[in-house]
Amino acid sequence: MDKALKYQEIILSVLEEYASIRRTLMPGVKAQMIIDKENHHYQLLSVGWHNGRFIYTTAFHFDLVGDKVWIQQNNTDVLIADELVEKGVASTDIILGFVSEEARGYTGFAVS
Repeated sequence: MDKALKYQEIILSVLEEYASIRRTLMPGVKAQMIIDKENHHYQLLSVGWHNGRFIYTTAFHFDLVGDKVWIQQNNTDVLIADELVEKGVASTDIILGFVSEEARGYTGFAVS
């Protein structure tokens, strides 16, 4: 199987798993998976009303760029990069996009 396709399947399974968890956390707030397979963008959002407040949060945002998984956003306490490694993504193929280029060398993941 093509590496990018394998990584796409892993990302989708992770998003589905966390979407099912988020659906139970706050009544009135829906988990929305935003999937753009053509351009390789994948997000999990929380959208809705809870306790009189409008909620709109990006939990995760992943991009596939070539054979690399870019984690652009992680607004959770989950170590999502480690979970991706456990599911089969090579740590050398994960880039923490939200970490500055200068600091990426200290993360244990890919620099670029």
